[in-house]
Amino acid sequence: MIRKMIGLVLSLVMGTGIQAQQVDENIFRSPFDFPLLLSANFGELRPNHFHNGLDIKTQGVTGKPIRCIADGYVSRVMVLHGGYGQAIFVTHPNGLTSVYGHVVSFAPEVQKYVRAYQYEHQTFTCDLNFEPGQFPMKQGQLLALSGNEGASAGPHLHLELRKTDTGEYIDPMPYFKSMLKDTKAPVASLVGFYPVPGEGGVAGSVRKKLVGVQALKQKVAAWGKIYTGISARDYMDGTSNFYGVHSVTLFVDSVQVFRSVTDKVAPEENRMINGFTDYDELRRTKRLIMRSYIAPGNRLRILQADTARGVVLIDEERDYRFRYVLEDNFGNKRTYSFVVQGKKENIPAYQHKGNRMLYWNRTNVIQAPGLEFVVPKYYVYEDTGLSVSVEGDSTGIAFDYVLDAGNTPLQSYCPLSIGIRHLPVADTTKYYVVQKVGRWRAPAGGTFENGWMKTRVREFATYSVAVDTIAPRIIPVGQSGWRASRNVRFKISDSESGIGTYKVFVDGEFVLFGLKKGILVIQDPEKIKKGVPHKVEVVVTDNCKNETRKLFHF
Repeated sequence: MIRKMIGLVLSLVMGTGIQAQQVDENIFRSPFDFPLLLSANFGELRPNHFHNGLDIKTQGVTGKPIRCIADGYVSRVMVLHGGYGQAIFVTHPNGLTSVYGHVVSFAPEVQKYVRAYQYEHQTFTCDLNFEPGQFPMKQGQLLALSGNEGASAGPHLHLELRKTDTGEYIDPMPYFKSMLKDTKAPVASLVGFYPVPGEGGVAGSVRKKLVGVQALKQKVAAWGKIYTGISARDYMDGTSNFYGVHSVTLFVDSVQVFRSVTDKVAPEENRMINGFTDYDELRRTKRLIMRSYIAPGNRLRILQADTARGVVLIDEERDYRFRYVLEDNFGNKRTYSFVVQGKKENIPAYQHKGNRMLYWNRTNVIQAPGLEFVVPKYYVYEDTGLSVSVEGDSTGIAFDYVLDAGNTPLQSYCPLSIGIRHLPVADTTKYYVVQKVGRWRAPAGGTFENGWMKTRVREFATYSVAVDTIAPRIIPVGQSGWRASRNVRFKISDSESGIGTYKVFVDGEFVLFGLKKGILVIQDPEKIKKGVPHKVEVVVTDNCKNETRKLFHF
């Protein structure tokens, strides 16, 4: 009884610890002059990160005028090959900054400034910051044109709100609720049951058990310490898209033991999603399951739990009643109830895999002949077994180093040093660290220092050192149509260390090209004059400084 009272008090504390975001819906106007429909919401689960804004549909096309949602000034512009593609930031007097991503162009005066910078510095990518009086913006003023730039699967606007002083992402949905319609509650597909290693069992096994929601009518037997997780999606009116669930609350015997409310994420917290979700399941099946459990090293603030961090002790042979409540931003709720039956069983002692241990609360230095790998404090979310082995031929450039922790995530990049045994090429800029999975290879960068290749990695994998003396490839795309369309394009690729830099010159003058999904695309076709011959020189270098120059006439 006392334990239940303590749990009740804790649940009340937790319930008041996360409050619904109270906002003035009249602060911001819509970024568009047409009704809003979303293709993604804030906090939607993604591999390695939360979705940090709202994705607004643009009726299947690019070039829609984007309006500034409130008075402010343009404080920053980013032009990238991936990610946002092109993004523009507006800082507002209320302490928030709005961000508009994947746009195809900026307001004319901003676009002119950015182009001048790109030509002066002969670069497509840039990250520019501006003073408050440089580009003032009024609410409703044309800010940009919508696009499909960067890591985008279709035309849309990615809209974010950030706290100006901290850079923290906050959920924009409360500010735009009156412009959207949602009468649909979230829907779950399965529940996961997870025994704590060495301390719990589920259905007579120490392995996790995933149960479809339709099968939850049957009791699930368990003993000792367990926790659960749920896979769910939300839906909205007027579209078939699915979204992330805003809040998940778990009750056991009417006592709240866990709650998540996805309303804010700091930049450094984004990758902590891998400690929140079942990372092993994601890697193996691509399913995203939200665990109702806070790993010891996971500092993600949107998670709240009792003192047991969401772990439930099944120590009586009786029925334990679990209840999930899923809720969206609009107050639509759905409940899933099921029973865990306490059934006594012997729990085998936990034996960690591997020949080393990684501890979540200390810096781990892993050393082997020709290897040093450092995993800083909090970079794994709980103590993890690590298997370290050395493979390969001693006549090679370096040994292969296998760092195997199973499907365990790393919070960020960790220093990795690999010793070079032989230098078949004298030029040490030609060496790079390579990640190996079967026949698949991926460059991991690196610099040569006193016989070692040093880089930073954020995956447990097999690493070695390779040499790259092969220059990148350049292939013209649609050259027969250049004369009529001026849409000059080139496919560039590098099979070893990866593309480093590129430049394109038309008749000896630098002309801006963007790299989009491996294709160099001219940004200013008007630089190509019709009716006269042209020569185009393309210069591409890889990350090991191998260079290719090709000249084309049309």
